[in-house]
Amino acid sequence: MAELELILFDDDVARDWYPFTLTRPAGELLLGTMTLRERLEAVTGAACSGYLTSPLLSGFDELGAPHVLDATQARTDRPRLLLSSRCVLHFDVDLDVSAEATYRVADQVAGWLIPAGAPLPSDHELRRPQIVRGQEYTLGGTMIAQVWDLIRHNPDYIASDILHMHPAAVPGEKPEHTHVVGKYPLILGAQVHIDPGVVFDLRAGPVWLDDGVHVYAYSRVAGPMYVGKDSLLFGGLYTACSIGPLCKVHGEIENTVVLGYSNKAHDGFLGHAYLGMWINLGALTTNSDLKNNYSTVSVYTPRGEVNTGEIKMGSLIGDHVKTAIGTMLNTGTVIGPGANLFGGMPGKHVPPFSWGNGEYRLDKVLETAGRAMHRREIELSK
Repeated sequence: MAELELILFDDDVARDWYPFTLTRPAGELLLGTMTLRERLEAVTGAACSGYLTSPLLSGFDELGAPHVLDATQARTDRPRLLLSSRCVLHFDVDLDVSAEATYRVADQVAGWLIPAGAPLPSDHELRRPQIVRGQEYTLGGTMIAQVWDLIRHNPDYIASDILHMHPAAVPGEKPEHTHVVGKYPLILGAQVHIDPGVVFDLRAGPVWLDDGVHVYAYSRVAGPMYVGKDSLLFGGLYTACSIGPLCKVHGEIENTVVLGYSNKAHDGFLGHAYLGMWINLGALTTNSDLKNNYSTVSVYTPRGEVNTGEIKMGSLIGDHVKTAIGTMLNTGTVIGPGANLFGGMPGKHVPPFSWGNGEYRLDKVLETAGRAMHRREIELSK
């Protein structure tokens, strides 16, 4: 499959994953131990050359991620495998790429094999994929429908990813000076440092600490759990989370995804939340993930308020959000990218680039973002 060019596309459903797809293609969101794009690359064996998505993301420029393509300038001298960004294929899927084809997943058109010389589907066809080209194939997998499904299904994908990627792992191994309960495997990457007194609870699922992770004393890490490269766990309770690379976390975090380069370095609770990149949550920042009447949680979307059907639903927090100390977030709060929160409990929807009480301050947001990224030796690009 090396001669194939893999291209991912965002349909209308994926483009609606607010607030995250305001700043990145859907394929760059984390599910389990890898992004949706990395998962499709692993299944197909092909590197993604780029995204076909909203023109508002045409300047997307992030280290390690493919760029957004101009479909009119895409090369046509080789076969192209187009797959939906929200398509999650089984690792053992048998993908026939011998001729022009249409691929279905969960009874939805999830992509095509476009032969060399043939044009790509139009933007309209990509946004509402229904056309059939060549032979039809049904592939094992699922189509993520809503952004909160990335939270709901995340523990299952952590567990299946770890067991698939580390089939020879020996269950129940115990690092020196730690406490281990349960029989699922504990996977340690290179140069992982674990302080004495850490507890690993492997009764509900495996735990994978990727390269360079440091787990400080008085941490309880309960599987299924994935901690990305060079992240720091400063102590606290961590249960069924995916923590992306270069994060600093502390306190109580449960059923939460943190995409990467984000800090929650102090006390406070995060539950059933999804966080983008370059977020800093001030000390004691806490979200609610359960309503007092135990009813299902509704959240803001650009098309109006939507009932998630979930009884437990925390916050959806976009890239470069900052919160002041003691910030309280209501159940189902949605925060647009670049918002800087201070001055009391915000409403359930905070628009992008909000400053304090809701003033729009793009200049301040960019200034703060540049400073935060420079601290990690990464420059804010145009």
